[in-house]
Amino acid sequence: MNALYRLAATIETRRGADPEASWTAKLLAKGPEKCAEKFGEEAVEAIIEAVKGDSARLTAEAADVLYHLLVMLAARGVTLADVEAELARREGTSGIAEKAAR
Repeated sequence: MNALYRLAATIETRRGADPEASWTAKLLAKGPEKCAEKFGEEAVEAIIEAVKGDSARLTAEAADVLYHLLVMLAARGVTLADVEAELARREGTSGIAEKAAR
């Protein structure tokens, strides 16, 4: 099991945890909209670091983005396996062709 799947599993186990003791539980308790908001904030921070060119800060922000993405997905009942299946479905398809098909 890779690190993203371990993280997704940890997020699931924190779903019922005490929001005072777990950041993940606190986010999930606030609902999907708050989870989406936090994901957006982290994505913006990653963009800022990408523009600045600081690889170490970008790496740290990218980790935050992935964590908050998984929390947001969990808040809506979407699993990492669901996303992986969608990526597999798109594999071998040109990005231009895939976008035009939407």
